[in-house]
Amino acid sequence: MATITAADVNKLRQQTGAGMMDCRKALVETDGDFEGAVDYLRKKGQKVAALRSDRETKEGVVIAKTTADGKAGVVILLSCETDFVAKNEDFIKFAQSIADLALANNSQSAEELNATQLDGATVADKVNDQVAKIGEKITLSKFERIEAAAVIAYIHGNYRMGVLVGFSKPVSEEVGKDIAMQIAAMNPIALDADGIPAEVIAREKEIAIEQIKAEGKPAEMAEKIAAGKISKFFKESTLLQQGFVKDDKKSVADYLKSVDAELKVASFKRVALG
Repeated sequence: MATITAADVNKLRQQTGAGMMDCRKALVETDGDFEGAVDYLRKKGQKVAALRSDRETKEGVVIAKTTADGKAGVVILLSCETDFVAKNEDFIKFAQSIADLALANNSQSAEELNATQLDGATVADKVNDQVAKIGEKITLSKFERIEAAAVIAYIHGNYRMGVLVGFSKPVSEEVGKDIAMQIAAMNPIALDADGIPAEVIAREKEIAIEQIKAEGKPAEMAEKIAAGKISKFFKESTLLQQGFVKDDKKSVADYLKSVDAELKVASFKRVALG
């Protein structure tokens, strides 16, 4: 049997973040094989994750970042169980390292990102290392990416929400933040009416008609009144038709025109806890 020294245990602890007793047990179980001990701890992390699979991960951190040239951006949500873990500086740094990796490797999906190497192991394995270290269920819950002529990233509320906005041309930081904050505050479901699925519109119309009937309005008026309700739905739910939060006398589309008649929002993504 190999001799397990305090230095060996500390080295394993520094690399994996697992507890001292867990590290010693891993080295004993693998007869001092350092790489085998790392795998042992990873497997333990996977086991912990499986045992906690029914736990809710309502907390976490949202990281939104762009490439250096500002032409692509990602937003991720790394979820955990408690606010205590979410506020931990190391946990936040870990989430930031995943977002940085996604940008550096041009990751296109959460599945692709989970399989990408981060400091000698996949992101999925690194997440399991965190499970072993912290003892909470941790998941890479959401991943979004956009590309455009200019992309602005915005993080709101101490990492509780992240927004990406793609523009048709470069914009000032102030304009980019104005639109990102609009999206954060008003949560539009689409850029304009064309971006709302037909089934969503049909459902809203059906609800409106039922409400009108319940109010005792004549059936022949239902279609006309429903059309007005759908118009209101578009105004409240689509970014370009929403009232601009800094000046509700104009729409977001009006605000963009006032900045530059040719400026357009190409796309946006909003990721929030909960």
